[in-house]
Amino acid sequence: MRRWRLVLGGGEADGICSGLQGADGGPAGLQGTDADMDRALAAVYDRAGGLGASAPRVARWLGDIRTYFPSTVVQVMQKDAIQRLNLTRLLLEPEMLEAVEPDVHLVGTLLALNKVMPDQARESARALVRKVVQELERRLAQKTRAAVTGALDRSARTHRPKRVADIDWDRTIRANLKNYLPDRNTVVPSRLVGYARRQRSVQREVVLSIDQSGSMAASVVYSSVFGAVLASMRSLKTSLVVFDTAVVDLTDQLHDPVELLFGTQLGGGTDINRAIAYCQGLITRPANSIFILISDLYEGGVRQEMLRRVASMVQAGVQVIVLLALSDEGAPFYDHENAAALAAMGVPAFACTPDAFPDLMAATIERRDIAQWVERHISTKA
Repeated sequence: MRRWRLVLGGGEADGICSGLQGADGGPAGLQGTDADMDRALAAVYDRAGGLGASAPRVARWLGDIRTYFPSTVVQVMQKDAIQRLNLTRLLLEPEMLEAVEPDVHLVGTLLALNKVMPDQARESARALVRKVVQELERRLAQKTRAAVTGALDRSARTHRPKRVADIDWDRTIRANLKNYLPDRNTVVPSRLVGYARRQRSVQREVVLSIDQSGSMAASVVYSSVFGAVLASMRSLKTSLVVFDTAVVDLTDQLHDPVELLFGTQLGGGTDINRAIAYCQGLITRPANSIFILISDLYEGGVRQEMLRRVASMVQAGVQVIVLLALSDEGAPFYDHENAAALAAMGVPAFACTPDAFPDLMAATIERRDIAQWVERHISTKA
């Protein structure tokens, strides 16, 4: 009953507590910490007139919710407060930035405010963004490097090893068990499985092209982190391009994802065709290249030209992946007509979570059927 009261609020919902009696025999009200939690909830969820425009009051509220709720709940309440109560202006104040719980959505909001942010708030914002980026790198970097390295090693196997030392005896024996001779207790290896000479040069070119429209904020954050991780691997040549109606190449900032993020500009129109045209010029070895377009596919440029460019890349041997989102939220609003047109040419468009992205990269490097991978790993696709 106490939980229902906290969920539904006061006023007409007070009757939810009628099953509980206080010391005087009447309905039990919320006391102590429960009452404080209720006030914190009421400030956001339209039960007590909101937080108003007072920075000190909002700062106190941010401190209260961090006291009463776990960080995952705090992040949801912050996001709701920003959306419901229009608190974006207050985020430009340094004391506010120091009070909030950092998360991906808050980073997206700050990036959208980047160009109007006063100098005194910029350093606080940068520190907050760096904290989120470091946490994402800690969570995702090792898994990504392991998946990509393993996939490159597997894709380098050969059936004509040049030296005995290059033979993978375990896999060779497994592959030839049908040739076992019982009378001689021997396996006759008619087919060898081995390792190609480990290449120290670049084995794959990876081009990430990221839509900067406002709805893609979380995807921009995750893509920047993954771009930095991939760029740290010498076996890959990684480029990162962001776009709206203009195209900006941020490859030279991949060493510092925080600087990279502050080089983006969320919002504005979308010209996917222009972005793809630029990215085509970055690809020097189509047969060993992976092009990942991260966009909701709402094209403000020339649609038919955009589709023609994608078809040309596929025909040249480039592995093209279209992610409608790279975030934890699942499939966003997207252009179904463009997604269907891409699928018809063998380029499935789907939303991918950050945790699934390393395995997607591995599947792409190994040239597995991405449509089948999507069926196994992604619940919703175009």
